[in-house]
Amino acid sequence: MVAKMPGMMAGLQVLGRTTSINVRKVLWAADEIGLSYTREDWGLPIRDPAVPEFLALNPNAQVPVLVDGDFVLWESNAIIAYLARKHGSPLLPADAAGQGTVEQWLYWQLGELNPQWGYAVYALLRKNPAYSDAAQIAASIGRWAVKMQILEGQLARTGAFACGDAFTLADIALGLSVHRWFMTPFERPDLPHVSRYYEALKQRPAGAKWMTAATP
Repeated sequence: MVAKMPGMMAGLQVLGRTTSINVRKVLWAADEIGLSYTREDWGLPIRDPAVPEFLALNPNAQVPVLVDGDFVLWESNAIIAYLARKHGSPLLPADAAGQGTVEQWLYWQLGELNPQWGYAVYALLRKNPAYSDAAQIAASIGRWAVKMQILEGQLARTGAFACGDAFTLADIALGLSVHRWFMTPFERPDLPHVSRYYEALKQRPAGAKWMTAATP
C-alpha cells in the first residue's frame, strides 16, 4: 500500500487529465462497469506529476493513477483489469482462454499499435512545430496503417468486436486508438471493418462520452 496524498477524498479516484488516451481508457471502463468515481487533473500541461506527493503514488510520474480506498495502482491496462476482476464484470471473461485473448489485444494496442502514430499525431493533430519533417510524418503514417490492417483483419474474422461477439476491455483500448486514427487529419486507407467497429463503439454511451472531437 502507498500513502495517499494529504486531502485526498475517500472512494474511487482517478488521477489524470482527460486528454490522455490512457486516462480515458480507465474512465471508459469505470463507466461501463457502472462505478462511481471522482477524477483529479494531473499530467502536463495541466499539472506536473513530477512532484513528491504524486511520485509517492507513481514513481514514473505518469497518469493514470487509481486510488481505491487504501489501494493505489498505476498502468492503465492493470487498472482496467483490476476493476473488471474486482467487480466481476464480463468485460474480462471468466475463463483463462478468454482472459488471455483480451490481454493479447491490450498488450498489442499498447506495445505494437500506439508507438507507430507518435510522430504523425504530434505533427498533424497536435500541431507541434518540432514534428515537421514530411518524411518522418509519412513513415509514421505508413507504420500506423500496417498495424491498422492487422486490426482490420481481426475484425473481419470476428464480424463484431476484437475478441469475438462480446464487448471486452480490449475494445475500450482499441476503440480509443481507432478514434485517434479517425481524428488525425491525413488520407487514410479504406478499412471497412474498422469503420464499422468505430461506429458500433460510438453507439455505446461510454464510448460516445470518451470518443469525442474534444478528446482525440
